[in-house]
Formats: sequence, structure tokens, C-alpha cells
Amino acid sequence: MATVIKPNSEDRMTDLVVEPGADDADEFEVELPHSEPITLKLEADACGQRLDKVLSGLLPQYSRGRLQQWIEEGRVTVDGKPAKVRATMYGDEVLRVEPQASQSDTAYLPEAIDINVIYEDDELIVINKPAGLVVHPGAGNWSGTLLNGLLYRWPQLVGVPRAGIVHRLDKDTSGLMVVAKTLTAQTDLVRQLQERSVSREYFALVWGQPVSNGRIEAAIGRHPRERVKMAVSTLPTAKPAVTHYQKLGMGKLDGRPVALVQCQLETGRTHQIRVHMQSIGFPLVGDGVYGKQHLVFMFPRQALHARRLALIHPATGEECAWTASLPEDFMSLLQRANIVLPE
Repeated sequence: MATVIKPNSEDRMTDLVVEPGADDADEFEVELPHSEPITLKLEADACGQRLDKVLSGLLPQYSRGRLQQWIEEGRVTVDGKPAKVRATMYGDEVLRVEPQASQSDTAYLPEAIDINVIYEDDELIVINKPAGLVVHPGAGNWSGTLLNGLLYRWPQLVGVPRAGIVHRLDKDTSGLMVVAKTLTAQTDLVRQLQERSVSREYFALVWGQPVSNGRIEAAIGRHPRERVKMAVSTLPTAKPAVTHYQKLGMGKLDGRPVALVQCQLETGRTHQIRVHMQSIGFPLVGDGVYGKQHLVFMFPRQALHARRLALIHPATGEECAWTASLPEDFMSLLQRANIVLPE
């Protein structure tokens, strides 16, 4: 369908090299396979095909969506001139493509980010994540994440999937997380999470005053209408989820009753505590997604802190546990509500 035009000493173009199965969305790809322009001479079998389809067949390492974007941005020329995505090829054109990095291509680059380390040894790291820090790169947050900071401080983590991350906290949830420093440790910690042998306790401030303690067992799945949200669900795609909670104190915010609860997870579903507490009528203070929308101004984030983490050390087999004090903003919130932390 095309002939690759090779560069000479005065041209910075590179040969077209297509790796079977290559995908521009691979998790740990940090640069484009081709950062130099690519020139292609079409042949007769390309006649009658759309430009984007021709390029998709010739450059399978790039998604069609990305190729279409480059065409629209003028980074693809046909016989030296910009063209439209739907332009019909005749089979004798010369195409020039200037690959451009997307945000996702730089998602796994090291960045200097402050990380509060609670504990570290040769196998794992326990950190106290501040509210506002995204754990893993994704849409809208391709840089400035905990993962970027981990790769900067511990470069060897580039050889461990997800830079050793085995579980996440929401952006606006503070508290303890464990990160594996080796593949063996990561495999063991993931197994412990799957077997529910990792203990995770949270402090949450909720609207209302629940009974002293309780157990919530309700499957969680994607919200049927709002796809960015989760919800209690009976659909087959929903995953089992269990949360235990205990009331630790009661108070009021601007005359409205609130309660400090300790939540312990058996499972670790997306937004589990936030969804479960909302499902029984006690949404988290400050939760702009699942909480009381007219009261979100009371606190700039969901009042949720991962206070305690306990697990079996992957190398020694010893039981290990760590705790992290409430951050200043959460403590100030409790003072406003006249709630005193239990001894």
C-alpha cells in the first residue's frame, strides 16, 4: 500500500518501523515510537480509500483517533498540503506524518512531588497521602500524580507495574497507602487484598447520626445513568462490597447533626465508603458527588481519612500496622462540630 521514503543525511526523517501488536496506550510507554516525521509513498491499492483509513492501516501503532487528530491539526500532509480526514486517496500520493506526543504518553514520567513516607524497607513503602493528590494518571490528570512522584524518588519502580501501587485512595481522601518496591512484594500484597487479609480503617464525618454500629453489605457497580459515579446495584456486573462502621462521636455543623464514624473495609470497591454510607442515609460531609449538594460549601472535600493500615509483611510474614493522624483540615472540621476524638 505504501513505500517508506528513507531520509538522507540532510533529512531528519526516520524509517517506518511497525512493531506487531504495538499500542500507543500501553501503560508504561513514556515516549512515542516515532518522534520524527514519517514519509510514505502510497501505491495503487490505496486508491479509493479515506486518508484516515489508509494511515490507520499503515501505522497500526497509533489509534485511529490519534491519527484523525493529527490530520485535523495539520500534522499530516498529502503531497505537501494539509488534507481532510475523509479525503479520498488515489494511490500515488506522498504522505508526511509528524507524530506528536499526547498527554497520556508522558503519564509515566518522574516528577518531583513531596511524598510523606511513614515507613520504608526493601520490600514496601507506606505513605500518608494528602488530600488533593491523584494516585494514578488518568483522563484529566496525566501528570502531578503520586505515581509520577514515586518514579522520581524511587526510579527502580519503573520495573514494577503501576510503580508498585496496589490500591488507591480517591483524590480528595487523605491517609495511608502501601506501595510495593518489588514485583514479588506487589504480587503478595495484591493477593492479601483479594483474600481480605489487609485491614483498612477510615475516619469519616457524615451528615446525620447513625446507630452505634452496623454492617453494610451491598454490591457496587457503575451508576446506570451517571457513568462517572458508582451506586449500590443488583446488576450482574456489580461487585460484592462490605463495610463495617462504628459511631465514635456526635456533634453539629451550623445546627445540623453530624457524626464521626470509623469504617472498616472488607472489600475495596471504587468510592465504597462514600456510596455505602450514602445508601443508608448518611452521606459524607463535603462530598460533592454523593453528599448533600446544598451543603458542600461546609468542607472543600469529602471528610474521609484512611487512618489505619495493617497487613502481613510480604518478606518476613510478620503482622505490621501503621496509623496516621487526622490532617489539620479534618481536625478543624471536628472542632467546628464540637466532636472530640476518642482516646
